Amino acid sequence: MGTIQVLGTCHHDCPDSCGWTATAEDGVLTNLRGNPEHPFSKGELCPKVNRFVHRVNDPDRLLHPMIRTGEKGAGEFRQATWSEALDHIVTEVNARRDQHGGETILPWWSAGTQGTIQQSAIHPHFFHRLGAMEQAGNVCGAVAAVGMAAAYGSTRGADPLQLEHSELVILWGTNTRLTNRHLWPTVELARSRGAKIVVVDPMKTITADAADQHIQPLPGTDMALILAMMHVLIDEDLLDHAYIADHSVGFDELAASVNDRTPEWAAPLCGLDADTIRTFARSYGSTQAAMIRGLVGAEHHAHGGSVFRSLSLLPVLTGAWRHRGGGMARSVGAWQELADVDYGVFSPPTMAAEPRRSYLQPQLGQALTDPTMDPPVTVLFAWSGNPALSMPNTGAVEAGLRRTDLFTVVSEQFMTDTARFADVVLPAAMQTETLDIVPSWGHLWLGWNEPATPPMGEAVSNTELFRRLAAAFDFNEPELHLDDEDLIELALHPDVDRSELRTNGFVRIRDTDDLMPYADGGFATASGKAEFASDAMEAIGQPRVPTWTPTPEGAGSELMERFPLMLTTPKKQPRFLNTSYSMLEAHHSREKGPFIELDAADAAARGLADGDTATAFNDRGRITLTVQISERLRPGLAAIAWGWVGDAYGGTPANGLTNDATTDIGGGAAYGDTLVQVEPAAV
Repeated sequence: MGTIQVLGTCHHDCPDSCGWTATAEDGVLTNLRGNPEHPFSKGELCPKVNRFVHRVNDPDRLLHPMIRTGEKGAGEFRQATWSEALDHIVTEVNARRDQHGGETILPWWSAGTQGTIQQSAIHPHFFHRLGAMEQAGNVCGAVAAVGMAAAYGSTRGADPLQLEHSELVILWGTNTRLTNRHLWPTVELARSRGAKIVVVDPMKTITADAADQHIQPLPGTDMALILAMMHVLIDEDLLDHAYIADHSVGFDELAASVNDRTPEWAAPLCGLDADTIRTFARSYGSTQAAMIRGLVGAEHHAHGGSVFRSLSLLPVLTGAWRHRGGGMARSVGAWQELADVDYGVFSPPTMAAEPRRSYLQPQLGQALTDPTMDPPVTVLFAWSGNPALSMPNTGAVEAGLRRTDLFTVVSEQFMTDTARFADVVLPAAMQTETLDIVPSWGHLWLGWNEPATPPMGEAVSNTELFRRLAAAFDFNEPELHLDDEDLIELALHPDVDRSELRTNGFVRIRDTDDLMPYADGGFATASGKAEFASDAMEAIGQPRVPTWTPTPEGAGSELMERFPLMLTTPKKQPRFLNTSYSMLEAHHSREKGPFIELDAADAAARGLADGDTATAFNDRGRITLTVQISERLRPGLAAIAWGWVGDAYGGTPANGLTNDATTDIGGGAAYGDTLVQVEPAAV
């Protein structure tokens, strides 16, 4: 076969979607490096992907179908052929489907790949054909999108690279230097031209270390901070009255609503000084080209959708959208879907006549353990994720996975905590073994991914997995059997230059070269204007204007009497991506932890010192770990990083403590609203 080199794009759940070049010798991946021609990542990969060759060739990788032989969770399997595994799946699923109907089947998937077809194609048709339940909501991203759309009618915002023109850069709930690392040079370019960099984050991250100012509110109090900023902007007339008059509705209602939301009101809720809030608001209101850059950190609270709705309204008040480098930059995925990639082609048209019941992805544990579910869930398909660790309230997820009457099929690359509970494990291909086009939610280039090698062993891509399942069930609809080239062609807009995409490995999203989307209004709401007051929000039972309401498990709640510390669970370690890579020795050996991190004052109040053993607990679970006194926390917080696998936590994983209550809108999980107590571990 000789030596080949191909262009590809990283598939990970990260805004950077880096370009790479992959080299194979005689069908074996031997080298993977950043593509220096990629206009955003410019040849640099992260510490995770720099070792992707080792991940692909790891001796513990799953390469053959397996059928469970031991108790659930024991991880005891025997190798099987694909034919045997598929026959077993068809027999078991059809028996349960005959008894309970299609809605006894629950499909769960996440963003293990962000590739267009490997994440989104064929499986919607397959589960529609089965009549299975539908997955709704999302543990990450959907809430921020719905919140922004509540203000603008669309999720379209600024190009993050417009930050180079900003005079004030506000990084709100995002650790840019770690989780959006290729954007940081643009932030530094803005600073070199005189911009001030402000980070709003409950934790002192490496991004906060590099900022000009770090504002450190308590978790889940963003709404109080934003409302106080709105109060100052209005009270001190730091407004663009012409922009408000021409391009918004509901200003008077908002002004009346925030009239008493002073910095003095917000300060005790946020754990900030009132003067800090007032000065921050004045700085924002007096800077024309002020850009707010937020990813998804602030959405994981009961107010998550309202936070992004309210953040989106700040540049409407000040008219920042008129100015290059001003506005709100979140995900740019909507620009790609608008212009170049049509995900709607993968939506099932008419294969099931009746609407199917749905469940919220972050509440998988509830769906698997709710005794009132009728029909009960008796079949679980899981792929592109590791829900036993990655979903909130994992105690409920594990209780469901342990059910002897639940037939579970898992597609995986390694024996994850979820796969250990499966009845059938099917081997999944790696990105360097699959064909795809890869969008980005952090920049405006669409990436090409050419496979460097065939899949190792008997592993298959997601698209091939569902083609094989469809054939095994004797489903003959054409949309279930399209090959990958056809799927890509189906999704791509006719005007996308296919030759440029494949030859260069990327192509710029059409009509985005001079992106100032709301300089002259043009919002996608029913009114055609940004909506400070929203009839649509009121119609679904949400406040007409952004509002603060206390949360059951958060700042100021009665539950704080029992569990006085707010828990944060940082999920992006330098060498982990959620739970990916953390089982690989070359990665976990270079990370320290996990720990229970505490501020020195909170530790001292509990008689704890660095290196002691302590237990963090609430009504959902208990975790006993070593204490680490941390300068990155403020009083009132505890931090336990998640992403470690197996028995790293000594039993209950970090998400065994987290809250799976729903967010206000968007179907997300308010796991950021988690309270705990920490005490010395029992001897």
